[in-house]
Amino acid sequence: MSQERKGCLEAWVPRGLLTREVDVLSARVTAEGLCPLRICWQDGRLCSFELIDADVLSPKRLLLPRLAEPHAHLDKAFTWLDFPNLHGTYGGAMVANFKERQSRTLIGVRQRAERSLKLALRHGLRAMRSHVDSLGPATDSSWEALLDLQRQWQEWMELQWVALVPIEHWSTREGDQLAGRVAEVGGLLGGVVVPPFDPGKTRDSLRQMLQLADRLGCGIDLHIDESQSHPAAGLKQLLLVLDRMSITVPITCSHASSMGLLPPGAVSRLADRMAHHRLNVVSLPLTNGWLLSKQPRRTPVERPLAPIHQLQLAGVTVAVGGDNVQDPWFPVGNFDPLALMAFSLPLAHLAPWQRLGLAPFTTAAARVMSLSWEGTLQPGSPANLLLLEAGSWAEALAVPPRREVIVDGNCLQDLDQ
Repeated sequence: MSQERKGCLEAWVPRGLLTREVDVLSARVTAEGLCPLRICWQDGRLCSFELIDADVLSPKRLLLPRLAEPHAHLDKAFTWLDFPNLHGTYGGAMVANFKERQSRTLIGVRQRAERSLKLALRHGLRAMRSHVDSLGPATDSSWEALLDLQRQWQEWMELQWVALVPIEHWSTREGDQLAGRVAEVGGLLGGVVVPPFDPGKTRDSLRQMLQLADRLGCGIDLHIDESQSHPAAGLKQLLLVLDRMSITVPITCSHASSMGLLPPGAVSRLADRMAHHRLNVVSLPLTNGWLLSKQPRRTPVERPLAPIHQLQLAGVTVAVGGDNVQDPWFPVGNFDPLALMAFSLPLAHLAPWQRLGLAPFTTAAARVMSLSWEGTLQPGSPANLLLLEAGSWAEALAVPPRREVIVDGNCLQDLDQ
């Protein structure tokens, strides 16, 4: 990597991403919450912030930190053409995903994951958490391919892996051995809690999984309540278990879709309990919007989606992820965080000019992933930046904008990869 690592730029910057260390009290802030600033960096760190007069020099670009993807599936990305789910149902995705796993190879996983990482880097991502199918004949080869890529890409992107298995697997000897291997590489334990299920057996499996993760120091990231029925059934069982044990590792609840179908009072009470137990949530509106509540020749008028605003109000950290990319679970996508923000504007009513509308893609995503930098901008912050050819949020989200990615103070196109 080049040692120059210094430069300056003028851009519109979201006020909500600037800390108190940056004096913008006298700034002219647009209706979209953007401040006109000149920002400089040296030795890969931001070093100065200067207000500029937008009436004299109006910036033509919008600046963000490089972003984080809190929920992906790199092992199965770009498999739609060979294993399509043309009816777009949850059951159809399960069947196609099973067939794909039987033919999965180390080379195939590596090629698809590397394609994904190249797109993600160019689109402005600095970190990704991917769930990895970890039961069946392709488990070892998938992990080998992904861990090798993690070593090769560590200079460009932080990668996290979640072992995805049925939760009862963690109660077996094989599950214990898998958990040990996952812990050795800094991974997380994952699983699926989707109704219908036996409540007692599910609580037992969750309890043993939580105890195992806590003993090994592994975080947990569950696929939970990805359903259009039995609202929040999985979350209720998880909370019952947590009421009776003390856990120190972070727990993330991905999806939590059916929770949004509860009456308002029930949502509020459940959100308070989740905040009490410091649960994080990753909402996944694209895959949920495509798969759930689907019926032949009927357009659903009520769709399951994590109640993002209500959870935020209760103090729960909520991120938004892209989830599946061109696989049996979702036929489109390309690891573009700006496209995810644009889709989330109508689907989840998340407006990036509002602090809590931007947080799920920036600071909250970083907190869910326990990243060392939350993505706020101040002197000393890493010069890991995403510069968009847009003068407003509306322009940035109307169509995918041209962008410049700055990695540790260097423009990506100037780096020798």
